[in-house]
Amino acid sequence: MKKLLSLLAFCIFSSPFLLAQTAPITVDICVYGGSSAGVIAAYTAKKMGKSVLLIEPGRHLGGLTTGGLGYTDIGNKYAISGISRDYYRRIGKHYGKFEQWIFEPHVAEDLFKDYVKRANVNVLYAYRLASVKKQNGSIQSITVESSAQNGQPRVINAKMFLDCTYEGDLMAKAGVSYTVGREDNKTYGETYNGFQLLDKHQFADGVDPYKIPGKPESGLLWGISTADVLPTGTGNKQVQAYNFRICLSSDPANMIPISRPEGYDSTRYELLLRAIDKNPKLAFNTILKPDRMPNQKTDINNNGPFSTDMIGMNYDFPEASYDRRAAIQREHELYNKGLLYFIGHDPRMRKDIQTEMLKFGYPKDEYTDSGNWSTQMYVREARRMIGDYVMTQANCQGREVVKDGVGMAAYTMDSHNCQRLVVDKNGVKMVKNEGDVQVGGFPPYPISYRCLIPKATECTNLLVPVCLSASHIAYGSIRMEPVFMVLAQSSAVAASMAIDSKTSVQAIDVQKLQSQLKTNPLADGSTPDILVDNDDNAQVTHTGDWTRDNNPKGAYGPSYLTTSATGGEKTVRFSPAVKKAGKYQVYIYFPKLSGASSKTNLTVSDGNQTKPITIRESDIRVEGQTSGEWVSLGTYNLTPGKKSYVDVSTKDADGIVVADAVLFVPN
Repeated sequence: MKKLLSLLAFCIFSSPFLLAQTAPITVDICVYGGSSAGVIAAYTAKKMGKSVLLIEPGRHLGGLTTGGLGYTDIGNKYAISGISRDYYRRIGKHYGKFEQWIFEPHVAEDLFKDYVKRANVNVLYAYRLASVKKQNGSIQSITVESSAQNGQPRVINAKMFLDCTYEGDLMAKAGVSYTVGREDNKTYGETYNGFQLLDKHQFADGVDPYKIPGKPESGLLWGISTADVLPTGTGNKQVQAYNFRICLSSDPANMIPISRPEGYDSTRYELLLRAIDKNPKLAFNTILKPDRMPNQKTDINNNGPFSTDMIGMNYDFPEASYDRRAAIQREHELYNKGLLYFIGHDPRMRKDIQTEMLKFGYPKDEYTDSGNWSTQMYVREARRMIGDYVMTQANCQGREVVKDGVGMAAYTMDSHNCQRLVVDKNGVKMVKNEGDVQVGGFPPYPISYRCLIPKATECTNLLVPVCLSASHIAYGSIRMEPVFMVLAQSSAVAASMAIDSKTSVQAIDVQKLQSQLKTNPLADGSTPDILVDNDDNAQVTHTGDWTRDNNPKGAYGPSYLTTSATGGEKTVRFSPAVKKAGKYQVYIYFPKLSGASSKTNLTVSDGNQTKPITIRESDIRVEGQTSGEWVSLGTYNLTPGKKSYVDVSTKDADGIVVADAVLFVPN
């Protein structure tokens, strides 16, 4: 028996697999955080010929993109490029379309796993950052520990590191400067930062804040702060609210009933009843935001004065311990589940709202290893790096345009509420939400490379594409999942360039980086798409009178051209600069606009033959947050030097004709 035990002990402790498990890992690039950005960064780095390790503290890849945010926040599709855009095209292929920006969580995660598989990326699951070792301003290695605290710590040596977490933990432990909360407007000369008591997602006047209406001595209802009303623009460390993007199903065969959650307390939702009583226009779709996903599913987001945002309950999350963060996430989960149960089952809830809620349940086929509930809380904002350059409101609104752009953003300057206060209005005490900002009206704008890198004095081999250097309100425009993926690709290419040049991330040739992102957008050497936008004067000509509409809703890029059906036939010609012969699938972008012609006549030429095509406005189906869609015009053989083109004509039009963009996609 002793000999057998000795033999077993020898086999266990001399196993090459176990020895490898505790030995240091050495790679060119270490990506910390398996968010959407993390997967794309790791994939890109591997395509650049570098050895890569992707570390994910949980057991799932994709972050919010797989965690319920299937109704993609996008702003303007023109801003999304490279592998990020490829991701949404592959989602589209799954659903039988060219591109798709709405999708089910499991479909999104399967696709991220496919990226990892195709690039043969090594992933270390369920390990989280413990410490960082730096020398002469450079990270030498990081130590990670088992997230479940049941494994040996691991040491990872790398030449370059990318922090792709929503929290910025690697950035912080590396000693990089950062901030949390809202800057004062005076800090960067802004108008929408700091304290903002505005009208969106707001209570109607007169909603009583006290447990017993009219009696302050009874105490405040749950969730209402005792904080003071501050002058507009005053900075503080409060963090905009978190929630879950909730995937439910209305398919009876795929539904699990919404049950009473642990610790349920109906008094937490009293304010919702009072909000409905004061504003009877509130309904199911304005209390929740149940955007529809494929296969009878939802992506539910916060909506109205009282919804899924757990306002004021996340202030310590960005810098909290792992245990405290887990507790905060659990509190948010129970609050969100309790809200769904309250709406569906509290006898005081208005019946029409209750009826709609009871049509939904948890989806049987999503999050099957976590009780059919997402493991990814919507961490809208946590730490934000302070680099040599900080993106601000001026960048969003085009008053300051950077020259070193390595990605674009296009969403409104968006902040969710930060606190719920008691306000005195004409001598009446009432509850109001504070912090919500939704200001848009600007076209896509470039994001500086400098906001992805720390100051050279702080760290020379770290890139931060998620918790990047931006003010609170500018971050609210940039912080969209497709944009994070674009910036992650840019960061991975930059890291690879720094390795090849044996230099720091601050010293790379940014113009070379920009060129590489443009000429090799998928990081695999494939032929790039040819986009001809209406603003490309070298490739676009027109006859007749056309008006350039600047930043209209639904445009692809900063503008489109429009004209009326009167005044004779008018045309716009889009001519691609074809560099490589081959078959190209041709698409035209159609924005949905009021008063549009019921049909648009086009002519497509491959340089040898022409083909007339009529597009009917009623056939264009737009889904998601944009108001336009690509429409296929067929496949054509195109060659360099041949005058291929697509003409948009007013012939037989009966309304406004729009000419926006044409895309030539190599087969």
